[in-house]
Order: sequence, then structure tokens, then C-alpha cells
Amino acid sequence: MFIDIHAHAYKKIGPKQDGRIHFVTPEQLLERYEELKIEKACLLPLIGPEVYLPESNEEILEIAERYPDRFIPFCNVDPRALSNSPDAPLGDVLRYYRDQGCKGIGELMPNLPFLDPRVQNLFKHAQDVGFPVIFDISTRIGGTYGLYDDQGLPQLETTLQRFPRLIILGHGPAFWAEIGRLETPADRGSYPRYPIHEEGVVPKLFRRYPNLYGDLSAGSGYNALARDPDYAVRFLNEFQDRLLFGTDICRADQPAPQVEFLLGLKASGKLSEEVFRKIARENAIRLLGL
Repeated sequence: MFIDIHAHAYKKIGPKQDGRIHFVTPEQLLERYEELKIEKACLLPLIGPEVYLPESNEEILEIAERYPDRFIPFCNVDPRALSNSPDAPLGDVLRYYRDQGCKGIGELMPNLPFLDPRVQNLFKHAQDVGFPVIFDISTRIGGTYGLYDDQGLPQLETTLQRFPRLIILGHGPAFWAEIGRLETPADRGSYPRYPIHEEGVVPKLFRRYPNLYGDLSAGSGYNALARDPDYAVRFLNEFQDRLLFGTDICRADQPAPQVEFLLGLKASGKLSEEVFRKIARENAIRLLGL
């Protein structure tokens, strides 16, 4: 029923990361997927040093080879790789992983500004290779992970302008919080609970840039919808061709409330069967050429 655009798994259970997380194994993830009626998922390696222990692209490829009907491999490349410069030949690396079967880049989360020349270099090569990019985003530099942007997402907008053939999937609190107008600047890095009385920058960027897609995973994606279900219905219908179901499951007992939320909208008739199918699986099939 569902294709998960955003999941993580490590071959073995390692130490706790981020102070709390034992990342799931592939087998634990598949067990959860049986409960959630998720048929397959994109596995995103975490490689940045800012918070998680690095996972190799080769580990993701090995897991996908072990379960080819269930997992779709993504690769990940730090924009500082090879020469830590804005002219690093990252396209050579991306083409190699494309030829190995990877379908995109993610989860891209170095704690650098979107407009850092090294990050822009990676985006340029991703566009040339034809990879979509899933990013995480932060409201500050230092003490965290994720690409940095200012309120109103101007650096993301510049990136969307510079690379019109690059599909960028928005993800993370500092992205999804701006689905509505923020009451305070501090709200942009959190999970606002108040209804959307006025649209924020996110739907405006969706209308302006057809290369912007939405990754509905994690608490941030769910909160963007659940904080105002009536607005969520309008948003899901308007951008039905560029929104993708995801969970961002990291630990074995992690909830995935997106499942029941979307099924509930369909059952109530607020979301048609056609729109539900697009968001649940068909947009992922089209985007990734499955």
C-alpha cells in the first residue's frame, strides 16, 4: 500500500546514537512494515559526523541486495568529500553509485549553509547525474546537524532557482514549520501546534518551483499536516503530484502516525483514492523510475 521515501537501517545494532537511538536493523524494519502495510522503502545512509556514526553507501547497497524487493538504495556524499573545495569532482562519485543501483542522494545533513559553495557544487553534480536530493535542515550553525537556512528559506529558494532540473525533497522541522506563517521566529525550529491562519513560505515555494517536492516523514512532516487537518486536505490536493509518504523510522518502536492520518482522510472521503495512491506510492514510483 505504501512506499516509504525515507527510512534508515544498520546491518547490526550498534551503540546508542543521539543519546537515545539504537537504529533498527533491516529485519526489525521489515517487521514494522508488516504492521504498517509498507511494501518497500528507500534506505538513506547517514554519513555526517555532526551527530550520527557514519554508515557507508556500501552497507546500504548490501542491505538492498539482500532484500531487493523491499529496499531501494540511496547514496550519500558529503559536499566536503575528495578535496573540500567547490570544484570537487563529486559527479564521478555519484555516477558510480548510480551505476550500482542507487536512486538518489540523502539524507543530506551536513551543518553547512545551503549556499556554501561546496554544497552548491554537490547540488550541481546531483542535477547533472539526475539524482533527487532529500535534505535535513537546521536553524543554526554549530551544535546540531542539517543544512542551514534563514527564516523564509531564502537559501533554499536560490538553490531551486539555480538548479531547475534538480528535484529537491523538503524535510525537517525548519522546513515544514513554515507551511504556515510563524507566530515567532523560534517556532521555525519546532513543531508549531497552532492552526494555519495564513500560509507560510512553503506552499508559496511549491507553487513557484516545480522542482520542489515534499517528504512527509518524521514528526515534522506529520505535524505539518496534523496541526490543521482542514488545511492539510487543501495542501495535499493542491500538491498531490509532488508529495511523498515517508516515516523516517530510526528505532524499532517508533510511531508512524502518517499512516493512520492519510488512511483516515481517505476513509472520510476528504482525500480521494486517486490522490491517496499518488502520495502513498505512485509519486515515488514515478520519481525513482521503479
